Amino acid sequence: MSESGEMSEFGYIMELLAKGKVTIKNIERELICPACKELFTHPLILPCQHSICHKCVKELLLTLDDSFNDMGSDNSNQSSPRLRLPSPSMDKIDRINRPASQRRSVGWRGWKRNSLTPRTTIFPCPGCEHDVDLGERGINGLFRNFTLETIVERYRQAARAATAIMCDLCKPPPQESTKSCMDCSASYCNECFKIYHPWGTVKAQHEYVGPTTNFRPKILMCPEHETERINMYCELCRRPVCHLCKLGGNHSNHRVTTMSSAYKTLKEKLSKDIDYLIGKESQVKSQISELNLLMKETECNGERAKEEAITHFEKLFEILEERKSSVLKAIDSSKKLRLDKFQTQMEEYQGLLENNGLVGYAQEVLKETDQSCFVQTAKQLHLRIQKATESLKSFRPAAQTSFEDYVVNTSKQTEILGELSFFSSGIDVPEINEEQSKVYNNALINWHHPEKDKADSYVLEYRKINRDDEMLSWNEVEVCGTSKIIQDLENSSAYAFRVRAYKGSICSPCSRELILHTPPAPVFSFLFDEKCGYNNEHLLLNLKRDRVESRAGYNLLLAAERIQVGYYTSLDYIIGDTGITKGKHFWAFRVEPYSYLVKVGVASSDKLQEWLRSPRDAVSPRYEQDSGHDSGSEDACFDSSQPFTLVTIGMKKFFIPKSPTSNDPENRVLPMPTCIGIFLDYDKGKVSFYDMDHMKCLYERQVDCSHTLYPAFALMGSGGIQLEEPITAKYLEYQENM
Repeated sequence: MSESGEMSEFGYIMELLAKGKVTIKNIERELICPACKELFTHPLILPCQHSICHKCVKELLLTLDDSFNDMGSDNSNQSSPRLRLPSPSMDKIDRINRPASQRRSVGWRGWKRNSLTPRTTIFPCPGCEHDVDLGERGINGLFRNFTLETIVERYRQAARAATAIMCDLCKPPPQESTKSCMDCSASYCNECFKIYHPWGTVKAQHEYVGPTTNFRPKILMCPEHETERINMYCELCRRPVCHLCKLGGNHSNHRVTTMSSAYKTLKEKLSKDIDYLIGKESQVKSQISELNLLMKETECNGERAKEEAITHFEKLFEILEERKSSVLKAIDSSKKLRLDKFQTQMEEYQGLLENNGLVGYAQEVLKETDQSCFVQTAKQLHLRIQKATESLKSFRPAAQTSFEDYVVNTSKQTEILGELSFFSSGIDVPEINEEQSKVYNNALINWHHPEKDKADSYVLEYRKINRDDEMLSWNEVEVCGTSKIIQDLENSSAYAFRVRAYKGSICSPCSRELILHTPPAPVFSFLFDEKCGYNNEHLLLNLKRDRVESRAGYNLLLAAERIQVGYYTSLDYIIGDTGITKGKHFWAFRVEPYSYLVKVGVASSDKLQEWLRSPRDAVSPRYEQDSGHDSGSEDACFDSSQPFTLVTIGMKKFFIPKSPTSNDPENRVLPMPTCIGIFLDYDKGKVSFYDMDHMKCLYERQVDCSHTLYPAFALMGSGGIQLEEPITAKYLEYQENM
């Protein structure tokens, strides 16, 4: 049928089934090919015992072959196609049907290219979604599933009972056939059957059945030895074989049995299984009825639980409304009292304005020249003016304008409401382990639970914390173990994490929230370079090239004479194996607490050539600009951009280089962070040093980015540097498997 709206064969059969015209019922899904989603056509049995249409096997293999030619061998892990594919051309089908010995040795997905071993074809089974080995013969080594083919044909006949199968040999118009000959692979009406199968001839002995279009071979032949019939059954491989397979083939050392014995054994097992299922039909029906009752009960209980939850929340709303009304009344009463006091005080000061006449009167009294008369009048006047003056000197508002005493503190209640959850029925609250939880390119969250064995699963919640304190919704991830890696987090952001335990339908309250800050830029992955300037006499590099240690002691003793005359041993440099020419990057590492002197930062390629080509065995650390010592060179280059930036770490301290804003030695010495991060913005020419535990910037400055920049490290005396291992999903899979 065409694809322009016409019904497919399976859809047509399903329509007939719905109308009650099909006698074979309830087996539809067993007759559908997992690749094309249609009724099987010439199905083949794969080694995994799933069946697939012969045509679909070819289409899938050709699709994989074309994808290999177009995209290379790197695409060999892509998922198997699940859609129906266009019909392949004849030349491609011929290429698939060729024996393995005639196929090309390269460019084919699944070929093992070792010439000492037989080449095999790996095929993605669409039924179980696993790769299966088709062997050296490929498709030619697969059996046709004649039993399934016969059942599909019965299904088609039952669905097309209204459409008769016509005689193949009648002259037009053909008559309806009454029987089909399996030897001739043709259908006949009564008259034609008598003509072509007369009595007394060899054809009269042919096997004939009712009208059908499915003509399968009478004898099952071996796909390995095409001229041999199947007569034995390999118990190890669980497949039919011929006697040549047993004598010198792939099954020579396998245990085989006769076909009749295998037929009897498998038929008895299958019959017993079917009888068991039929005998349990009443039990299944009762269980279905019980499930229906449970569904109804669950629905009723769910509605009841919703009503109870609404009742509890309404009680909380009533309490909040009551407290709200009480607080508002208290604020209104206090406001009225304060306004009254201010009004009274304002009226008192309004009376002071009326004393303007008193001032004028006093000025006139001052004009009196008779002393006795002046004294007689001025005494009382002086008392009145003095009283007015004192009130002006001691002005105080009668009340406070602030309502700080009436601010409602809801922080505790907010925290309690945030933890509001269902009754835990004794499930303890899991606790996030802050020491084992960290964030780098992804966030690794670890937690422990006192009743780990009693919890079925956990739900990890996380959300981003905005600077404007906007409450974003929680993201939830279901976890079976006690750790989880969260990917795709935004850079330079803070995230809150919490976890709760589940046992059945009951969950525990959420754990205390853990706040983690992501790095300011994508993670830059690199390893130590053991080729460029690496001094293997002084430095020890592990096999993974992510840890370097300084071999102190012996070399220091050799330099003892120079130390006595005021010289120092040299810094041993080591750099990353990858350079940076653009963008923003972030990496982290740990400095061992016992380290004497370590310098970390970035350096340009031209500066590295100077350092590594001209090693100084006896040079003062004051030579280095950012060594952390009070050298004059540091003071002279505050505003200049250097081709390197290094900070000094040692003796459990972090030394910040001198700058115009931090000349105080006490402000330049910080405790050494557990983990140190470096952020390089190549485009802006800026490098920053971070405390990874709090994602806090400790120091930043400009750096010359005209050349390629490399992560640079230097050690003097005993010390060690461990690169921080990026958090990967592979680590998570390992943890969950354990």
